[in-house]
Amino acid sequence: MINEWFYPRGELARDGFESVVDSTLPGWAHTGFRAATLGGDQPSSVELAAEAVERVFVPLAGESFTVDYVLADGTTGSQELAGRTSVFHGPADCLYLPTGTSATVTSASGRISVSEAPTTETRPVQHLPAAEVPVELRGSGISSRQVHNFATPAGLDCVKIIACEVITPGGNWSSYPPHKHDEAIAGSESRLEEIYYFETAVSRASNAPTEADPFSLFSTYSSAAGEITTSATVRTGDIALVPYGYHGPLAAAPGYDNYYLNVMAGPDDERIWLISDDPAHGWVREEWNDLEFDSRLPYTVDEQNPA
Repeated sequence: MINEWFYPRGELARDGFESVVDSTLPGWAHTGFRAATLGGDQPSSVELAAEAVERVFVPLAGESFTVDYVLADGTTGSQELAGRTSVFHGPADCLYLPTGTSATVTSASGRISVSEAPTTETRPVQHLPAAEVPVELRGSGISSRQVHNFATPAGLDCVKIIACEVITPGGNWSSYPPHKHDEAIAGSESRLEEIYYFETAVSRASNAPTEADPFSLFSTYSSAAGEITTSATVRTGDIALVPYGYHGPLAAAPGYDNYYLNVMAGPDDERIWLISDDPAHGWVREEWNDLEFDSRLPYTVDEQNPA
């Protein structure tokens, strides 16, 4: 069935969160995600119960957030997280909380994300300031994109979670060439579920009318591991799940920038992201060697001067 793994904004609303992805969804087991809007006409706080999951908190937009937490051994703590204007304004502060921790997130006005993965192993509480988030410029030409590796092995020390943010300027392609990670092949591919949380916005320096409707296109298709077909128009707050299969491309429509937050985890012992390109399309990577990187990137906190 087409788009059975795609959820428009609000369709997964639960327990004060705009979206909740967890193992209560049929066929989903290894990753989780939550997004919440706080303050304004919404409650100023949201609670997360102590569960056997590790969590990473990343502000999406807003001035500041407070995360009060209680560890499994009863130790209490509190961490302030600086916000950002939007997901298109550079990396954000991040907080890692280990399995068995309860938390309350408070903000006068803002949006925040929570990435999750089931585990019983423990890691220490970690705060990663925005200035220390590894930023990668990936691809070239119209496949140029910007990656914030906040919870890849280059960032936070998680047990299972591999997570990053990707910014794709209007007219560019991302998650390309189409690839998969649904088989355990030593040294070449790992088994990872993947969540895509999307946001879209009018491209920088564009003079769009008020009725502008930012969007992107996203697709997945089947592999030997299972049947899947997603062919979706995506906007802010939408979520696509990839339990298996080839995924990509994400195409940012001209005039509209795209952001997605990826959360990956799986059953393998090693926390590693290894992929296999679709053999029909992997050759395009070689073409990047002769192309210049998109001069619009990197996007930083200065909206008027992204370079």
